[in-house]
Amino acid sequence: MNEFTISVTIADRPYRLTITRDDEEIIRKAAQTLNNTIKDYSSNYAFNDKQDLLAMAALEYATNSLRKENELSKVDKELVEKMKDIDLVLTENLKID
Repeated sequence: MNEFTISVTIADRPYRLTITRDDEEIIRKAAQTLNNTIKDYSSNYAFNDKQDLLAMAALEYATNSLRKENELSKVDKELVEKMKDIDLVLTENLKID
């Protein structure tokens, strides 16, 4: 694989990661997004330390992720039902008498 090491800073702490080249852009963007969220929480709420800010950011992202999973699951179920309906129509119309 095409792995290499990068350093990203999250909540003023550097982290070294071994990643693939394909993941570099998304990881850097995720770190920047997380830092922006931490900055927003820091300026809007009275938290005492970075761990509180990280915990709130993690909760926000986990909640959003679960919402998206639920939405996708609902869409998947709807698509399966529509495909079953289409299959039934096709089966009925393709029957040779």
